[in-house]
Amino acid sequence: MPKWLNDAVFYEIYPQTFCDSNGDGIGDIGGIRSKLDYVKSLGCNAIWLNPVYDSPFMDAGYDVRDYYKVAERYGTNEDLKALFEEAHERGIRILLDLVPGHTSDQNKWFLESKKHERNEYSGRYIWTDSVWEAPPQYRLLCGISERDGNYLVNFFSSQPALNYGFNNISHPAWQKAPSDPDCQATVEALKSIMRFWLDMGCDGFRVDMADSLVKNEDGDKPETCKIWRSIREMLDKDYPEAALVSEWCNPRVAIGAGFHCDFYLDHDNNGYRILFREKDQSTGECNAVFAKNSKGDITKFLDEYLEDLKDTKEKGYISFITCNHDTPRMTRLFTPLEAKIAYSFIFLMPGVPFLYYGDEIGMSFMEGLPSKEGGFSRTGTRTPMQWDSSVNCGFSNAPAEKLYLPVDTSDSAVTVEKAEKDPDSILNTLRKVITIRHENPSLRSDGDFEVIYAVKEKYPFIFKRGDFIIAVNPTDIVQKAPFAFDGNTVFEIGNHSKEGNYLIMAPQTLLLLKI
Repeated sequence: MPKWLNDAVFYEIYPQTFCDSNGDGIGDIGGIRSKLDYVKSLGCNAIWLNPVYDSPFMDAGYDVRDYYKVAERYGTNEDLKALFEEAHERGIRILLDLVPGHTSDQNKWFLESKKHERNEYSGRYIWTDSVWEAPPQYRLLCGISERDGNYLVNFFSSQPALNYGFNNISHPAWQKAPSDPDCQATVEALKSIMRFWLDMGCDGFRVDMADSLVKNEDGDKPETCKIWRSIREMLDKDYPEAALVSEWCNPRVAIGAGFHCDFYLDHDNNGYRILFREKDQSTGECNAVFAKNSKGDITKFLDEYLEDLKDTKEKGYISFITCNHDTPRMTRLFTPLEAKIAYSFIFLMPGVPFLYYGDEIGMSFMEGLPSKEGGFSRTGTRTPMQWDSSVNCGFSNAPAEKLYLPVDTSDSAVTVEKAEKDPDSILNTLRKVITIRHENPSLRSDGDFEVIYAVKEKYPFIFKRGDFIIAVNPTDIVQKAPFAFDGNTVFEIGNHSKEGNYLIMAPQTLLLLKI
């Protein structure tokens, strides 16, 4: 386990829309390099960088054309190496986004795989044995190749699925076991990609759709887990400080498979949604725990979380996110104050936390945008970072019509410049919370977590981490709970008092108390 993860706080950067250094309207590596001091000022000592590989950008770079080359619009391999070096000089680690399950249909591997003549890439992707073989349970593209067969895609039609085999073989004519040499060659190709970038200076990988490798595999994905364990063995042997973070949303399985961290994501009926994004399906009203309407239920979150925490203790970390590039920003449902409390809570929890660019200033989800590069409903979360009052909010000096996506130019648009001047801004609040996290070992990733007060459909929620008590009343009414602790207030949003053996919390209050 890389020791640095215990004190890591990540900042996710969507490169297209973070900072444009050359005036073409698209963010780039030069822009990221220019903002490293800003990232450090947040207290973030690690970056997750969304894909920067060469791509036709049918899915915002998650359709890789060349795993070994930086996309021209972002810069060069040398620029990325310089980013690693400059980040390391500031004590910042960088994870690249690894896309192991599919490539672009323009990838040279796939172009070779499409050929009629057998070659080393013929088995790199999943092909049926005949163009007439198209079982309806699979997402297949049919009749568009000189090769006699149809090929499987993972999601978008431009993303042919790489071949890691099938756990349960239902069509033996073309489905292969994970042990087949063709499937093993795919695993070795993935390891080679990882070695290339680790040798260049990256500090590990966030892995896209980490559970999607072996097909016809349900439950705990045993064959996919074997692949990741073999990769973890490689890292432990040759790159012991490299981190592996999974997009799986099943910490027990993912960490058991060799990942150091696994994300809690916005999936149906899971703990993350219950905390921050639960909605009444008939009215659309937000019923999340951190909504001010008092309709959430913290015990529904804890039922899942405590089991996951127990099963992964001392093995790996659960990662909470403020948001990511696939998820509507919390400000779509929450007021700035609601969001401030929710974000602060995330950085006071165990595990390795991730801050999505722009959340630290309360950027809005921009409604109604046309899809950009496969964004569709996610596009409104991917708009340009809002830096200051200059043209295009400081993102780019290109004409507005050339921007990758439009900048929020409404009167209410937040910027770093404005937030810096407001001591109560989300930005300055998170800086305080993250600093406290770094300064106190019991608040870091591996610190203990003990529930003090959590009652079904009631508030506040109170928990203990080492010699700290954290109490949260996100609702818009006064709440109270039995409370037998005395101590010093280290940090507070809102205010509280004590009456006898009860803690009285004003509306929308978060308290950090050292006992």
